[in-house]
Amino acid sequence: MNNKISYLLNTVRCMHRCNFVLTSKSSATTRKHILWIGRYRDALENVNFRKMFLNICPSLHGSSLQFLSQKTDVFSTKLQPEKSTETLASEQAPQSSLGLEKLDDSGSFKVKHAVDNSEPFFNSLQKCTCPCDVLDVAAESAVSIKHYTNCLTTIWRLFKHLSEDQQRYEKQLIFEHPTFVKLCQHLLQDSRRMMRSDLVFSLHAVVNLGIPQNTLLVQTLVRVCQEKLNQLDNRCISVLATTLRGLDKDKNVSALQAGLQLLVEQRIPSIRDIFILQNLMKCLGKDAPEFLKKKLEMAVLKEIDHLTFPNALRVFLALVAMNYCSAPILNACSKKIQENVHDAPFRQLILILEACHSLQYRNVKLFSALADYVNSTACLWDKRQIILFLSACETLGFQPGELMGTFAEKVIEDPEFLNLKNLLIVLRVYSRLNYVPRDQKHLFFETLDSCLNKKLPHISNTELLKAVYWLCTLGYLPHHALDKLLQKDSRDELLLSDDLYKEQKEMMLHCVKACMELDSPSFTKPASVPTESFSSLLSFNLRKAREALIELLGDENMFRQNVQLPYKYHIDFEIRMDSDRKKVLPIAATDDHADSSVQRLAFLFLPLSAFCVGTMHPQGKLAMKKRHLNKLGYHVILVLNKTFQEMTSEDAVEFLKGKMYSENAFHLSEVTVQDNN
Repeated sequence: MNNKISYLLNTVRCMHRCNFVLTSKSSATTRKHILWIGRYRDALENVNFRKMFLNICPSLHGSSLQFLSQKTDVFSTKLQPEKSTETLASEQAPQSSLGLEKLDDSGSFKVKHAVDNSEPFFNSLQKCTCPCDVLDVAAESAVSIKHYTNCLTTIWRLFKHLSEDQQRYEKQLIFEHPTFVKLCQHLLQDSRRMMRSDLVFSLHAVVNLGIPQNTLLVQTLVRVCQEKLNQLDNRCISVLATTLRGLDKDKNVSALQAGLQLLVEQRIPSIRDIFILQNLMKCLGKDAPEFLKKKLEMAVLKEIDHLTFPNALRVFLALVAMNYCSAPILNACSKKIQENVHDAPFRQLILILEACHSLQYRNVKLFSALADYVNSTACLWDKRQIILFLSACETLGFQPGELMGTFAEKVIEDPEFLNLKNLLIVLRVYSRLNYVPRDQKHLFFETLDSCLNKKLPHISNTELLKAVYWLCTLGYLPHHALDKLLQKDSRDELLLSDDLYKEQKEMMLHCVKACMELDSPSFTKPASVPTESFSSLLSFNLRKAREALIELLGDENMFRQNVQLPYKYHIDFEIRMDSDRKKVLPIAATDDHADSSVQRLAFLFLPLSAFCVGTMHPQGKLAMKKRHLNKLGYHVILVLNKTFQEMTSEDAVEFLKGKMYSENAFHLSEVTVQDNN
């Protein structure tokens, strides 16, 4: 009994000293007294808490910070204090005062309080409007670990909704507040006695508030989470997984991640909340083993009927984080997004397109729904937003024709908004996707050319080359820009520069020169085109086409394969026919014929990437090649190689026969390619 009274008196004296220190006006005196008190308290508190928790030192070297050693028991103390009544009550509470709500748009956890609202402390806590208000409330009335953990999570909840500038200012106020140090001390002391949800939410808040990972506080909480890992429920696991994403790998974090991965593997069959599943997918990330990714996929598919629109967006991003393309999940998410596209903020539209690109997922119906929505609400968007959307479509190789037409009209009406960066993006997008407005073609080109001319005095040679190349790809020659580009100084700088893009620059210059000759109004079709044939270099993918042509024509001399043309152009097969295209002529017999009685057919077998997604509409470089081959006297027939390879031998012969003898053989129809739906 005497020992208990003595211990109580010592505790009162210690609290009196702490109260004197925390109410002192002098920061220097405060630090001095905290250090003095630390000499007489247990080993857990024998640190410079202000420096330890607030990270005010620019460098860790030579500071008084104490870090967790792998070999040191941070819980060994000279005197273990008895548990307070509040602490015991907290341990015996049937439920935590903290729960988990769904993620908000920023991907952060929301914490909800399931506490007795009649308690004055928690009523005061809920009325706080900024983190420092919470600390003031804690200084006045917080007495238990439950109070302190609720204070910490409330601080984080209020802090995350501030702007970036406000966060910087508020963070400084938080770390300089004396109650924050006291709060961290209690977390460190009582970490092993905390309830599981209090523990993981406290770690989540501490990490996100920016307390350094190598401080004793963070490392201790990580170690305790590791010890209590098997006691965590599914929601706590989800919170912990999210927290670990914000930590660098060290021994403690790596051990906790490994244990968490094993626990997730065991718990997956029991998880029915798609929110938790998508969060675990995002947190486990690319390093998760393939079998675990497959398990998560199957768990999500079991709950796919309960998919909501917000979850569909998050699952998209979770699959990106895990680097796992699951067509069934993506198709279901795509359908949900298409149904609710009008509820999606603009930023999420971009994120969806970027996710599709990362996962190499092509869904024409989804892309079209997004593009139609942006086009129908184009008057509501800033022009720069539309440029951003078009750029994301260009990355996917998808041509949103109606939106590009609408935006072209906006450019013609008001070209002044196009700075150099936006002008280059517009040129790149329209060039690669091979789109030219039908009704206002010349006016559109002249507007872009005029914008480019205004920027010539300030444009770099590399940017000038790109702009000219993209315009030439579309079939337009910007004369003033060409004159500047082809000046000796500009050309030499581009060709003599030794960088990673030298070959690309040489290719672009070559294409520009070819366009200047072949697209010039003064160019006339040559009487004959010099060609070379390299049969031995025929690609393996073209052997089926060669065999089909032999079966169709009966002789190898009736066609030429792997033909090299001027301007470094190449065609896979060349066939010559009479003017009525009813008879195939031998190659050797028509070499000297320069009259119009001979028609040359050029077969190009191409990959999917050469066309805009979902169509047989050629992208920019292919469209330029097709245009130039026409100028050289060839009728070009484009064949999707993947589709051709899937044909039987009989169907392949009939397909080539139809292309050769049909009146529209060289006018390729728009064929829709099967999408992922």
